[in-house]
Amino acid sequence: MELALAIVTLALVVAWVVLGPLRRGPEIDKREDDRRAALEAAKEAKYREIRDAELDLRMGKLSESDWQAIDAELREQAIEILRQIDRLTPEPRG
Repeated sequence: MELALAIVTLALVVAWVVLGPLRRGPEIDKREDDRRAALEAAKEAKYREIRDAELDLRMGKLSESDWQAIDAELREQAIEILRQIDRLTPEPRG
């Protein structure tokens, strides 16, 4: 009887551990989806800033040296955003 109780208890513990990710899956997925959406929005905003700086250069609002400094900083920030997106788990396909 004790052996049967031990086996049932062990089976319940194993099931609890194995099914753990399924219990919290949707909440984690939602947070990751929110994070991905925020990063995608930040990426688009950064691209827009880069284009705006290029336009300011062409219109004479920025000197070449000012533009180079601004462009380098903006591109560095954009690369960091892209790295953060890459670190997220891949989106499901299909």
